[in-house]
Amino acid sequence: MKIKFNDLIKSLLFITVLTIFNSCNVGRFQGFSSHDGSLMLTVENHNGMLTYSLSKNEKVIIENSRLGIKADKFDLSDGLKAITWDSKDHEGKWTQVWGEQKEVEDNYGEMLVSLKSNKNAFKMNVRFRLFDDGLGFRYEIPEQDGIDSYNILDEITEFNFAEDSPSWWIPAYAYRRYEFLYANTLISEISRDKFSELVEDLTGPRIGPEAVHTPFTTQREDGIAIAIHEANLANYSSMTLKANGTKNMECDLMPWSDGTKVKAKGALNTPWRTIIVGETAADLPLSTLTLNLNEPNKLENTDWIKPGKYIGLWWEMIGTNQSTWGSGPHHGAQTERVKEYIDFGSKYGFDGVLVEGWNTGWDENWCCTGDGENFGFYEPHPEFDNEEIAEYAWKNGIRIVGHHETGTQIANYESQLDSAFAYCRKNGIRVVKTGYVNDGSKNIKRIDEDGNVQKEWHHGQYMVEHFRKVLETAAKYEVSIVVHEPIKDTGLRRTYPNMVSREGARGQEFNGFMPIDVHNKPDHTTILPFTRLICAPMDYTSGIFDLKDYRYNSPDDRTINTNHHIPSTISKELAHYVVIYAPIQMAADLPENYKGNPAFQFILDVPTDWEETKILNGEIGKYITTVRKDRNSDDWYLGSITNENARRLDVQMSFLESGKEYNATIYKDPIDGGWEAKPEEVIISNVQFKQDDQYTVELPPGGGQAIRFTPKSQ
Repeated sequence: MKIKFNDLIKSLLFITVLTIFNSCNVGRFQGFSSHDGSLMLTVENHNGMLTYSLSKNEKVIIENSRLGIKADKFDLSDGLKAITWDSKDHEGKWTQVWGEQKEVEDNYGEMLVSLKSNKNAFKMNVRFRLFDDGLGFRYEIPEQDGIDSYNILDEITEFNFAEDSPSWWIPAYAYRRYEFLYANTLISEISRDKFSELVEDLTGPRIGPEAVHTPFTTQREDGIAIAIHEANLANYSSMTLKANGTKNMECDLMPWSDGTKVKAKGALNTPWRTIIVGETAADLPLSTLTLNLNEPNKLENTDWIKPGKYIGLWWEMIGTNQSTWGSGPHHGAQTERVKEYIDFGSKYGFDGVLVEGWNTGWDENWCCTGDGENFGFYEPHPEFDNEEIAEYAWKNGIRIVGHHETGTQIANYESQLDSAFAYCRKNGIRVVKTGYVNDGSKNIKRIDEDGNVQKEWHHGQYMVEHFRKVLETAAKYEVSIVVHEPIKDTGLRRTYPNMVSREGARGQEFNGFMPIDVHNKPDHTTILPFTRLICAPMDYTSGIFDLKDYRYNSPDDRTINTNHHIPSTISKELAHYVVIYAPIQMAADLPENYKGNPAFQFILDVPTDWEETKILNGEIGKYITTVRKDRNSDDWYLGSITNENARRLDVQMSFLESGKEYNATIYKDPIDGGWEAKPEEVIISNVQFKQDDQYTVELPPGGGQAIRFTPKSQ
């Protein structure tokens, strides 16, 4: 085995630092480096406080930042003394059930700091894990003598950036969960007033502090990119980042209705606070830190979890406005209409057909306040013959993708969970799309122990625990989940791989129902890979081919509303299948818009489960080029997209296997095209490539390019 000299030096440095670290069991200062030597963590216990700092390539990126927990029955934020500093080195690898890459390296150095309060007998541990791609740390509160239950009032976790850098963010404590376009400002400029100026008006009544959701991404002047997030969010409240007009930020936990941040009993491990670090922004989407900080797969059998692609009865409601979810002359989920989708899906080899509006509960004020009639999750609408559809789908070799819109009536949904998923299993439904539409800022109804209605945040502990309950119940009945209006992903898909995808950002639907002046912008999907997509797959619902004259004024008024125009091209829609990862992808347009279009072949070909992923180039909000290798063949796929600006990107074919020649089918926009000009025109060509070739990707404004590479027969 050959070892590079630089790798040997870095390994010796890591071992030396850990040796020094272990020989000094008690002290006020400790530090160690990542395996590749690029990151250095320093932890200090001084003046009763615990702090940390982080460096990348010998440059400080996170300055001394304080750590601690405050609860109603104890305070572990100051007066702290480190009792022991324990360390270990870990090297491992594990295989994903499905994912962006098959094998995941899990190599880190760990430091466990055991602390006690000088004021009393209370204790706390802080565990740090340093990977090549970033840092994770969490608080571990052991059982405290004489205390059974307690409320966490505040978490003192600071992120003091060394530089006031440009950042990409969406507001927390706002009315639409995570479904916002991104603002791009300096860290010190973050505020809802600034967001109102740049993106969307949020100047109305406000609840909560100035804060942003995670993942939160910033990029320094030297190019180093940093993303703050969390991993393994369970039995806790979601973390936001509070801004204060400086370059520094701090953890702010979404509260319960009574102001408590977290309700806890006995021993508690918090979620991991994560700092993902890349040499450039293009490194961020490749990070596996979030996954590595979650527990291994808990499901004994995962054979029933199948990646794939689906079509569905959805766009004709939310996009083209020709059908309705509820009863009436334009009700979409009618037996014969669903059969037409099954016929199309079966003919072209799709794995599933989504049916929305199949059940009861859509007819009275279900959207968007948590009021209205209760949904029935095993009660089909009279116009939807579930037994006939189940048999028809089975005979055609395709599955129905179920749909559970809750309207955030949480008690109603939880009372039906077992029956709902038992219904799915009985009818051969292995994937369910859930929904939690509610556009109130703090409007999730909870019945307390006294029978009173309380209003909770979508991101608080109450909903975190609800989403986990749904996921575990679905697993019991061998059903996978695609969550819309979800809690953010923090890597639980490793532990429960039936958590296959989620929304959690502005997706294609906003291009359907929003007019052109407020729909998604051409740069939106060039921001997502460096922000939202760092942590998880996304059900963006790509594949719209009818991009301009697609939306009726109403189901009754079948004239085209010309105030709608999707800011994309067909080639960019194809590229999204590679750039925006999900193990279960939707071909979102109407079947009739695919028939006879040769570009549809790429959707049929592109896989959803990958052996390997590489980012060839990328700048946040400007462009990205992603290549992925199919897990089940030797084919590679490329997706390249740009913002509102045209550009030329030189791509090296170094990812191809040496000694092989590949046939490449290229789907691209015309040079004089783009999202405003000729968005539906696709040029398809066939060329050959080898590993040492270079290719120039030419992208018009708002455009994209998709390529399939297949090895030539030897």
